[in-house]
Amino acid sequence: MSEAIFLNVFEKRRLDSDDLTYYVGGDGPPLLLVHGLAGAAGNWVDLAPRLASRHRVLIPDLPGHGASGDGPPSATLTTFASAVRRCAEAERLDRPVVVGHSFGGQIALQIAISEPGWLRGLVLAAASGISSSEVKRRYALEVARRLRPARRIEPLRPLILRHLALRKLAFSGWVSDAATLSDGVASEFLAGSAAASTGPALRALLAQDLRTQLHRVRAPGLVLWGARDMALPVADGIEYARRLGAPLRTLADTGHLLIGERPRECAMLIDEFIRALPPRDPA
Repeated sequence: MSEAIFLNVFEKRRLDSDDLTYYVGGDGPPLLLVHGLAGAAGNWVDLAPRLASRHRVLIPDLPGHGASGDGPPSATLTTFASAVRRCAEAERLDRPVVVGHSFGGQIALQIAISEPGWLRGLVLAAASGISSSEVKRRYALEVARRLRPARRIEPLRPLILRHLALRKLAFSGWVSDAATLSDGVASEFLAGSAAASTGPALRALLAQDLRTQLHRVRAPGLVLWGARDMALPVADGIEYARRLGAPLRTLADTGHLLIGERPRECAMLIDEFIRALPPRDPA
């Protein structure tokens, strides 16, 4: 897959009333993809076209990320969940399956908790939020630390893409093997980090703890995790699976950016999960 294929499949659209940008494409049952902290819709560049062959896929840029506006400075998880919901409503997508990566997993959970009848299914891909507050804080601080030089290295992006040693350095701790990242995925993750204004998202990540509300999630779920995730341990995935009564699928030799490291395997597992769901209610 490549950025050219992504742009050929997906149309960029704008929700001016909310200063939100999103991408939509494909045909079939609705599917929402929610990127993580300091990410952007382009994080799904290799995975989304595979899913769009069988689904109507919508990918928002969260407030403060990608081409969307900053949003309110005092944002909460509900703020981000509402932004995702408004993009879906603009496209008249009802009862979608929502896939959330990292911080996007917490947003997907917030939607499942606050709008239990709206989701058809929930996929958590290396979702943040289950660890103890100390681990979660370390994760947030590590993201913030890596963002500080992101804008400075943005001019070096072509050089990083050409040289594997530099790519390994740039993605150290986030992927198991940087050589598995396509140029498109590597470029989009670097660009998203450089463009993001993540203060509100970081504060929302640290301020809310959804663990006490997981019993309210009613949508069928699937948990995906990289077996070598150094940002959020696979024990978090085990805990999510236990609390949600959902199957856990771990991807061998894969780190935190599994949606970019293993797009083919992620697409297969998501498709398998969706095929097993009860039929959508036409009402």
